[in-house]
Amino acid sequence: MSRTIPAGAGDGATGSWLARRNPTVKVAVLLAVSLGTLGLFDPGPLVALYLLAVAAVRLAARVEWRTLLLGQVPFLLFGIGLVAVNALSRPGPSLLPDGPLRITADGLTIGVALALRGLVIGVLTIGFLASTPPRELMVSLMRQARLSPRYAYAILAGHRMLHAMPSRWSTIRAAHAVRGPARRDGRPRFGPVEFGRAAFALLVASIRSSERIALALESRGLGDGPRTVWRPVPLGGRDALLAVIVPVTFLLVVLAQLLPL
Repeated sequence: MSRTIPAGAGDGATGSWLARRNPTVKVAVLLAVSLGTLGLFDPGPLVALYLLAVAAVRLAARVEWRTLLLGQVPFLLFGIGLVAVNALSRPGPSLLPDGPLRITADGLTIGVALALRGLVIGVLTIGFLASTPPRELMVSLMRQARLSPRYAYAILAGHRMLHAMPSRWSTIRAAHAVRGPARRDGRPRFGPVEFGRAAFALLVASIRSSERIALALESRGLGDGPRTVWRPVPLGGRDALLAVIVPVTFLLVVLAQLLPL
């Protein structure tokens, strides 16, 4: 996701209403909605939830349309696979009796519901990632969720390593291209052998970097007694408002779609 959603996702996301909310509350809300969708197998409520989620992420997180659309591509591809597998594998009467493939109505309905479930969770995850800097997330988890600093700083260090891997890969490829043999047209070769060498170099560089980070964290007494936090992440009334609005909206949408008029 780091290649699809850059850090901050633009100035609009970092200065949005959702960006000023407590990360722990956002994690709890995202988890609650994700668990709530597990019991929905009707596409109707999921379509309504998806449209509301897109509007909320666009307005509350100020995520650009291009970022929002590109970030949903993996979830859309996964959803197409779910629809195909369920439509072709679940029992029931075939929608196309004379067709070459046996597609059942129940399988198609459940497959679409599962795909929409993934899209709902995906768009909310995009809004969370775009509006939550990793440093604020770890500080909030330490203070509000009582996460151990040993795990919090280790996760933060791992996130930064993953974020730096694309640039390291580009550097390694450029260095190998300068020293390696070229093709007849003058461009550097990049076959299985060159890919293996670059991947091995990236692995070695990542291991060495992780060793240096581990030594640095250990030398600073990570996890040894209570620690203070610079720039703590606040928890206020608007965070409580977010924690109430999202579950209530979720329940109202589901009830409005499921209950008869």
